[in-house]
Amino acid sequence: MGAYILRRLLLIIPTLLGIMLINFALVQFVPGGPVEQAIARIQGGGNVFEGFSGSGNDAGNTGAATANENYVGARGLPPEFIAELEKEFGFDKPPLERFMNMLWNYMRFDFGESYFRSISVIELIKEKLPVSITLGLWSTVIAYLVSIPLGIRKAVKDGTAFDTWTSGAIIAAYAIPGFLFAILLLVLFAGGSYWQIFPLRGLTSDNFDQLSLIGKVGDYFWHITLPVLASTISAFATLTLLTKNSFLDEIKKQYVITARAKGVSERTVLYGHVFRNAMLIVIAGFPAVFISVFFGGSLIIETIFSLDGLGRLGFEAAVARDYPIVFGTLFIFGLIGLLVGILSDLMYVVVDPRIDFEKREG
Repeated sequence: MGAYILRRLLLIIPTLLGIMLINFALVQFVPGGPVEQAIARIQGGGNVFEGFSGSGNDAGNTGAATANENYVGARGLPPEFIAELEKEFGFDKPPLERFMNMLWNYMRFDFGESYFRSISVIELIKEKLPVSITLGLWSTVIAYLVSIPLGIRKAVKDGTAFDTWTSGAIIAAYAIPGFLFAILLLVLFAGGSYWQIFPLRGLTSDNFDQLSLIGKVGDYFWHITLPVLASTISAFATLTLLTKNSFLDEIKKQYVITARAKGVSERTVLYGHVFRNAMLIVIAGFPAVFISVFFGGSLIIETIFSLDGLGRLGFEAAVARDYPIVFGTLFIFGLIGLLVGILSDLMYVVVDPRIDFEKREG
């Protein structure tokens, strides 16, 4: 197992390299680079796209442009100033050199400083991370705590009225877009048109520091209730049906029939024999569930509930062409995703020690 984990860890290097290379190559052709953004801000345009002509001008991402006419909105600005901007953003160097410098820095976990916020990327991520951890962690935990027992119950009661109406309920929940459910929660429970039960915005109250320990815990859960529910709604259906189908497959196997014939109790059959085998496929889906909840869809939820997390940070950085943030978060998210994949394999072995990935590869 140790050799397998080592190979997987080593495989992270070329995988991350490929991710960074593809995305770095793509942004070379995206219009409205950091230099354009800086010019638009200097001239009071607010956003480069308000004055972008789309006439095939070089966006400045390759760092080759040095004259005013190569930048939309740069008319009237001296060439020396434009050259200084390019040097400040590092676009005075060829793309290959910039890419190699970026990789060298990232190997040392040096992600640089934001182009427009005058703060390091690491500090920005640390500042926004609690919101994303809150949404991702609690949504995943709640989804598993609800879906696994419900899926097992549905498998045991397969074909009954309970199975039918719960299937209809979770499929309906799956069909509801997360952002629409979030708006519904706000309207119903956050002072929209009905009840003012939960706060409308933020992760904590303004007087959070003045509260007792119990008060802080209560305030924290009070604020995250609606965002976590909105993030979790779509995960229930997939996990529940996956658990049910996995248990149904195992229940029909010969070893279960034999155990029942020997007089083993139904609870022992389900949780002593079936559970370990049935849960393998559910565990296999853990990385996808965690990553999708942690990163995917968080932008809309964070925006609706006024939460300042990584989703909004990444979106705003992409719009502003703040490449240190874009590539820094991309590197960190990619690394986390690959490590979670290895963790999933380790969980396979914990659940069923008979699995040997080294023999499977051989």
